[in-house]
Amino acid sequence: MTVPAPDPREVREASLDELSRLGLPLPPAQFPLVWEPGDEIELRPTVEIEARIAVLHLILARCFGMPPQAAMSWLLGSHLVEMVTPPEWQFVMGGKGDHRSFVLHHDALFALAWVLGLSKQLDPTLAVDERLVERLPHIADGETFSHWRTRILAAPQHPADAAALLDLHYCLDWAYLETERGGQRAPGLVDANAIGQRRWALEWAVILRGPYHDEPPGWEEVDLST
Repeated sequence: MTVPAPDPREVREASLDELSRLGLPLPPAQFPLVWEPGDEIELRPTVEIEARIAVLHLILARCFGMPPQAAMSWLLGSHLVEMVTPPEWQFVMGGKGDHRSFVLHHDALFALAWVLGLSKQLDPTLAVDERLVERLPHIADGETFSHWRTRILAAPQHPADAAALLDLHYCLDWAYLETERGGQRAPGLVDANAIGQRRWALEWAVILRGPYHDEPPGWEEVDLST
């Protein structure tokens, strides 16, 4: 469902109000908007987001001891092999790559779960809801991707709400990094890494359409440099 994007300046004002409420520094006046007036927004197809959640969940299982052959068997049985990126594949099959960076994907998964309505909140001051694991594929029990999809009955957020949360995390990402550089404490239970992971997920899940937007990036192509 493609819809007109909300006014980016009104959304940004709300984001800055939230930063102020949290006692975080505000980005400079020239800090760019995420989209322009007249742009359109949509979410990626639900099944694509579900597949990304399932793959990230499998990667986390590998991080915490799942054998590579068991992981491969689950991917094959769930027909998700093609949804695994090359860096993820090297980690799943050979344990190659930055183990810590893959563990951090826990917060990216949390944000995607919010996009699909599997979690009711994505509060920057709160850690991942431990109850979320029950809404994820029961990989250890052999629950396949298709069975999981029928169990959860995803209810995606409205694109405008997801876009607003993307703008907030764009601002939060800058503010949390600035806070850490200044040697100050973050206002809640998560750090800049977690905020960055949540932003990564939202940048990927929310598709922006307009004259200044490129085609939607792949998971590994999401740019968090600005």
